[in-house]
Amino acid sequence: MNNYRNDIDIPPQLPLLAVRDVVIFTDMILPLFIGRDISVAAVEAAQEKDKLVIIAAQKDQAKDDLAPGDIHQVGTVAMIMRQLRLPDGRLKVLVQGLAKARILAVISRDPYFRVNVEVLGERPNPEPSIELEAMMRNVREQSQKILSLKEVLSDEVVSILEHIDDPGRLADLVTSNLRVKVDLAQKVLETVDPLERLRLVNDFLGQELKVTTMQAKLDSEAREEMDKSQREYYLREQLRAIKRELGEENVRDDEIAEYRDKIKKVRLPKEVSSEAFKQLARMEWTHPDAAESSLIRTYLDWILDLPWSNSTRDHLDLIEAKKVLDADHYNLEKVKDRILEYLAVRKLYKKQKGPIICFVGPPGVGKTSLGQSIARAMGRKFVRFSLGGMRDEAEIRGHRRTYIGALPGRIIQGLKTAGSNNPVFMLDEVDKIGADFRGDPASALLEVLDPEQNNAFSDHYLNLPFDLSRVMFITTANLLDPIPQALEDRMEVIQLSGYTAEEKVEIAKRHLIPRLVTNHGLSEERLNFTDAALKKIITSYTQEAGLRGLDKKLAAICRKAARRVAEGKPGPYRITPASLPKYLGPPEILPEPERAEGQIGVATGLAWTEFGGELMYIEVRTMPGKGNLTLTGQLGEVMKESAQAAVAYARSRAVDLGLCPDFYEDLDIHIHVPAGAVPKEGPSAGVSLMAALISALTERPVPKDVAMTGEITLRGQIMPIGGLKEKSLAALRAGIKKVIIPRQNLKDLEDIPPQIRHRMEFIDVDDIDQFLKIVFGPDKPVIRRKAARRIRPAAPRSRRMPPKTRRGPEATA
Repeated sequence: MNNYRNDIDIPPQLPLLAVRDVVIFTDMILPLFIGRDISVAAVEAAQEKDKLVIIAAQKDQAKDDLAPGDIHQVGTVAMIMRQLRLPDGRLKVLVQGLAKARILAVISRDPYFRVNVEVLGERPNPEPSIELEAMMRNVREQSQKILSLKEVLSDEVVSILEHIDDPGRLADLVTSNLRVKVDLAQKVLETVDPLERLRLVNDFLGQELKVTTMQAKLDSEAREEMDKSQREYYLREQLRAIKRELGEENVRDDEIAEYRDKIKKVRLPKEVSSEAFKQLARMEWTHPDAAESSLIRTYLDWILDLPWSNSTRDHLDLIEAKKVLDADHYNLEKVKDRILEYLAVRKLYKKQKGPIICFVGPPGVGKTSLGQSIARAMGRKFVRFSLGGMRDEAEIRGHRRTYIGALPGRIIQGLKTAGSNNPVFMLDEVDKIGADFRGDPASALLEVLDPEQNNAFSDHYLNLPFDLSRVMFITTANLLDPIPQALEDRMEVIQLSGYTAEEKVEIAKRHLIPRLVTNHGLSEERLNFTDAALKKIITSYTQEAGLRGLDKKLAAICRKAARRVAEGKPGPYRITPASLPKYLGPPEILPEPERAEGQIGVATGLAWTEFGGELMYIEVRTMPGKGNLTLTGQLGEVMKESAQAAVAYARSRAVDLGLCPDFYEDLDIHIHVPAGAVPKEGPSAGVSLMAALISALTERPVPKDVAMTGEITLRGQIMPIGGLKEKSLAALRAGIKKVIIPRQNLKDLEDIPPQIRHRMEFIDVDDIDQFLKIVFGPDKPVIRRKAARRIRPAAPRSRRMPPKTRRGPEATA
């Protein structure tokens, strides 16, 4: 059966009218507003002929300049029943859908689209069944519920729905009256099977009913809330009138007057003062019991409590500042010089902006305490907070006042706590900032730590510019790598390396022991340490770049001494190397000479970690095999590649190194770095891998008193490394005073304190041959032959070898 009226003859060519947000169905009467020139021309052409057009929905509703591919291929042939030209040039037409049709081809595009069409027939209605009846009844009931919730249900619509027995017409009618989305309506239009079309509409109605029910519930709640607010407003006005009659409204007036006086007295910037008076005016017209009144009061309190113009005067006496820094910290001359330079420039140029300094070093070297000393030396307030684990950008910029419980960011909070606009502001653990869906705090810090931008820092809560250019920001980090490059560029990085044993002894005597003795209720007369005991604690009970482990051991001794005093044994107690086991137990760290002797296949490398420098032993063993290379010890990709490069270099220079040219064919090489549970990575283990490998292959030991660091290339060059100071301190702590370094690292020796440099011997090399001569001596080793093996004579040229014997050297052994 066809779905159009038989009394109307539809020609094969019709003008095309593209519409944006509606799909026309058969028997549907709908007004349309026509504005585009191409659409107006199509309507006028239809009016001149038979008043028939094909109406199709366009795929992109926002597109004006249409191509044939931008219009759906299935539309509805419609008759223009009425036409009215509006004053703005648009046309208002009333159309009635007649039949579904498919666009076969576009004949012309100017001045309108003229297309060939094919009328689409509809499949016959299915035989009556229980499923069909249930589906039609469900569609009717859900349609009525939805229309009822939308308050557009009428008796006429109910009557029409009840008297339609055709499933296809029912689906079309429901779809057109509920104004569904264009994509779904187009899908219904293109479906020619009546039962399938009804099923499609039934599935949509189930979801639409849920949405409409929830929407009606929300509307009802909003209406109830509005009625409640209006009632509360009316009651408050009555209460205000009663208070006015009783003379109790003066309290509010006094509060407003107090805020107005504070705003006038505090020296606020012009923009801030204007905003404060604006918020005060809002507060004056807001009821005291309203939630907004409390928000405005809190906002005004923050504005008035911030140090917009309060600052402390810098102590610009360089000699006195140096005394303070020297009293608080031993050594660290580079940091002290940088602070004194800033004070000198500040003394000569008052408008100098605050620097942004980043202290990078292992834990326990005094990064945080340095900030406190700097603040004391300059006479400034000190503020500190940790960035470690911070993931919310609002911690830096603050929350917007639209949120309940909103507060300014930690920067503004710190300035309020300091009470001055030029404190020393320390941001700890800048290398441990996180990021998630709430934003990236590191990106928010870019504005805070940029001297060219932070003179107008805008916190989300205040929404007012605050000048941070006078603040001296100091950040701390254990590693530079996790810090984003853009953030690192804004900071002046100062490296803080570990301390030598002698420096630790001095720091313990000057700072740690007096503080711990006092904190444990003791005195230096009752408890004292010898220098030898302190050095023994440092070398045998701690192994670190900083001082935290030493502080813990000293605290343990103080606790035991305090217990004895509390038990009635007043002392005095003198801590010597011989008495340490009674307080701390047996030594936890064995001296390196007792633990590491010169051995074949073992080399001492130097590694850099976030906790300072460390020794790293490389072990190599060879065994009969088939030329396999095994790497163990949780080596990273870079160290694996260094090991492979060392083996490749040894194979390429086998004869020069005193090895059999094909030594690798019947040997397996195993390279291991102890402490297998600890991952190891870094581009500085190449020379130690090479030394251990050559030692194992030539059976000559590597000297135990030599440590080495450097990266190798396949050409035999030795590349520079980083962290030379930390590695040198690690070697010195282990009693190793001879270190082999790349020649390009000679410039880094300036960073090593002279007292350390003079106690150590640094040997620079730039190629592997020179390096091996230094490690093993200038004598050429005796060539190590392979193990005795039987070699089959070569087969005659005319005789082919069996396939099983043509494998390689290992097959003929």
